[in-house]
Amino acid sequence: MGNFQVRTDLALEARESIGEAAGELRGVRVEEYYKDEEDVRVTKVMIDTRNAAKAMGKPVGIYVTMEAPAMVEPDEDYHREISECLAKELLELLPGSGDEQSVLVVGLGNREVTADSLGPQAVDNLFITRHIVREYGKAAYNCEKMNLVSALEPGVMAKTGMETAEIVKGVVSETAPDVLIVIDALAARSIRRLNRTIQITNTGIQPGSGVGNHRNALTKESLGVPVIAIGIPTVVDAATIVADAMEKLLEEEKEVDAVKLVSKQQISFPELNNMYMTGKDIDAVIKRVSYTVSEGINIALEM
Repeated sequence: MGNFQVRTDLALEARESIGEAAGELRGVRVEEYYKDEEDVRVTKVMIDTRNAAKAMGKPVGIYVTMEAPAMVEPDEDYHREISECLAKELLELLPGSGDEQSVLVVGLGNREVTADSLGPQAVDNLFITRHIVREYGKAAYNCEKMNLVSALEPGVMAKTGMETAEIVKGVVSETAPDVLIVIDALAARSIRRLNRTIQITNTGIQPGSGVGNHRNALTKESLGVPVIAIGIPTVVDAATIVADAMEKLLEEEKEVDAVKLVSKQQISFPELNNMYMTGKDIDAVIKRVSYTVSEGINIALEM
């Protein structure tokens, strides 16, 4: 598309963007199944080789995408089902699952920017246990086994003057968790996945990458502990919306050749490259889905 570059944090969309040939790409495996009761479609994209990672534009690892069309609806029972599904997928990625562990949960983002406040709001609803267990022992919860859960909201560099990775690395060094769970808002390629999709990956995360604001990565290599990243796309590139609308219009007019020409060569929206769109009810949606994420983590970390 000329100078136009679609940004997405979802590995599923990265796979789709390189065409149907991705299914035959060496080093990329895809598993997909649908849960009827929960109305959730789960797709696992497994990138096994460096060449495949380069082609996909994503690090080697496992990417689990949960697509739940009704996730934006205020249905508490349905959100509980999504949380339970999230907990199941999270447990499969957590190293040492079933063993007693020290878990640090980091909520990335800016609490004052609604579309970017998923991480901080999710942290608000976590069941934090580390300080109680360290002070009074597991008897305080009347149990013999318990994960030590702690949380951190590092904020953004504009307010702290420090890279998120610097803050997290310092806390990891002092508290020595066994695993890190990072929550962050993502950017999507498709409007239909906005606020309706959860991605879980064992590759860590690079804050701000979806909107072109690259920061130091939070990964096992940089922090010394396994990092599981959980994210929900809350914004879509404005140029993507315009391009999709133009392509759909041309398709409806049955100008197939024109569609291909416009989509591949002529579309360029440099003035829109730094603009991102979200829904008008994003405040209510973020409050709802952040609780869904935190509940899923709470369920997964129960012993």
